[in-house]
Amino acid sequence: MTITLNHTIVTAADNDASARFFADVMGLAYTGPHPAAGHFVPVRVNDALTLDFMTVPDARGHHLAFDVDPDTFDAVVGRLEARGAPYGDHPAHPDNGRVDHDHPLGRRGLYFADPGGNLYEIIAP
Repeated sequence: MTITLNHTIVTAADNDASARFFADVMGLAYTGPHPAAGHFVPVRVNDALTLDFMTVPDARGHHLAFDVDPDTFDAVVGRLEARGAPYGDHPAHPDNGRVDHDHPLGRRGLYFADPGGNLYEIIAP
């Protein structure tokens, strides 16, 4: 059997704000709270993966990395810049406004954080 990740819970101080931010920046659909489990705000990343944002006290933040194609990478950068949202070329500096053009897992990479402190990484070949 092939093992794939179906969903993961992403903790946040405000699940709705973090889900909206992530969906908007990544160009994904925001559909609101889960109809049967309203404490989750799911964002479908692709046919095989959903991120379920959940409000928790003292959210610690996760690091989630995504492989994207070059056009999606450029679109994410454009949406971050349009929002005035910081991004950067290193996880310790996700706000320096630079893109890593020598990312060890791809040709380009960048990091950005949502309002709840989750750190996202996108990597393009």
